[in-house]
Amino acid sequence: MRREFVPIYMITGFLESGKTTLGMTVLENKRFTNGGTCLIIQCEEGEIEYDEAKLKANKGIVVTLDEAEELTTAQLARWETEYKPSCVILEYNNMWGFQRLDEIRLPRLWGWAQVVTTVDATTLANYMTNMRKLLTDPMKTADMIYVNRCGEGFDKASWRKQIRALNGGCTILFENLDGSVEDGVRDEDLPYDMKAAVIEISEDQFGTLYLDSMDHPERYDGKTLRIVGQAYRKKEFPPGFYYFGRQAMTCCAEDIQACGWVCKGERTPDNKTYFTLTARGKRVVSPDGRAALMLYEEKTEKAKVPREEFVSFVNI
Repeated sequence: MRREFVPIYMITGFLESGKTTLGMTVLENKRFTNGGTCLIIQCEEGEIEYDEAKLKANKGIVVTLDEAEELTTAQLARWETEYKPSCVILEYNNMWGFQRLDEIRLPRLWGWAQVVTTVDATTLANYMTNMRKLLTDPMKTADMIYVNRCGEGFDKASWRKQIRALNGGCTILFENLDGSVEDGVRDEDLPYDMKAAVIEISEDQFGTLYLDSMDHPERYDGKTLRIVGQAYRKKEFPPGFYYFGRQAMTCCAEDIQACGWVCKGERTPDNKTYFTLTARGKRVVSPDGRAALMLYEEKTEKAKVPREEFVSFVNI
């Protein structure tokens, strides 16, 4: 198999915070491992160990380091030569400090893909009070913060606000005891008034609405929304339907596309004119079983061109 890029998924967090459990999830997903050898570097040993049968089935190889001094450029190079991994999972020991990682030169094909910090919800409040710096330092640069073992009545909203203050750009997820995963966002956490008869979505709130409606279409079921956007024509849509949205730069200047919702209405798509759409939302289920938000046009009015050409996406 030709290797063009070897992604490194670094998982940080206190001992027993669920790093190995999350690492096993990554190991079993070929979207992460690319189907090749997955090198798992453990910088500390917890109570949970990798299942030998799952390691064999998913081409996983575990190596363990006992001291911070063992994690070196030379050691990574030796593993690259010996195992030629298509994916690397690094379970990092917070106590080793993160400056060490800046001093290490990665093998030529290796590169950082994602940094996830795991947190045990049963100890989060105590650690926030008594060991705040050790707990929060890994959170500040994480791409995702994964709070697991959340029981009924846990104050996810309060934790979310504290975490968001530390890291404004990361994804925050909460795993409940039944295995379900949620983002912990409540109606009152949103920047617009969910209790209003007509929910007014300002220009800079478009991206928030779009992202939240993807995760929680049921939140907007039966709600009336007022939004500025454009009507886009889709070849696969029958008469009386159009795609309502705005242009967004999803990752780079070369990747610009419309983001929005399917809308049933009388507006004629022209991909140019901006208008204010008043529409009622409805949660629908696509043929492949995925839930989504659909809009039903009630009124359209001429609108000014937004100040910003592209939609900005801001995590809640």
